[in-house]
Amino acid sequence: MDRRRKEEVVAELREKLAKAKSVVVTDYKGLKAPEIGELRKTLRDQGVDFRVIKNTLMRLASKDTDAAALDPLIEGTCAIAISYDDPVISAKLLRDFSRENEHLKIKGGFLQSQVLEAKDVIALADIPSREVLLGQLLGVLNGVPTSLVSVLSAVPRSMVTVLSAIKQKKEEQQ
Repeated sequence: MDRRRKEEVVAELREKLAKAKSVVVTDYKGLKAPEIGELRKTLRDQGVDFRVIKNTLMRLASKDTDAAALDPLIEGTCAIAISYDDPVISAKLLRDFSRENEHLKIKGGFLQSQVLEAKDVIALADIPSREVLLGQLLGVLNGVPTSLVSVLSAVPRSMVTVLSAIKQKKEEQQ
């Protein structure tokens, strides 16, 4: 790769890192080309960019950005997954793929200016999806008014029951 092409790659990667909500660094040593292709396709379908990049180019691209904190992870065979929309999706997909294929190892990551260790990326992958969390929130918000109505209606209901019992007792006495 000539110098001009390297500069283009660094500029493109720097732009992507600036827009990224999350970046996950992986070690892909031992993966075969078809497996990497399958992983790329899975990630691409979810809007995640997966790139195998030279370490020096990655260091140059991340220089003077928040992603510069990833430099200690950039050693050996590295590939990065960049997520632009959902910061959790790349961690979920990579974790799922690494369960099926032991050659893919998650080294760590970066989430909105915070560096994550491998265990943190896996914990991030365990978070339910946005839709599930919104559904749970709606359930909680819906439960509060329902409980309030039940509590408030219990007093008049009890009073009506007492009045009905008094009425029935008076009718029996006559």
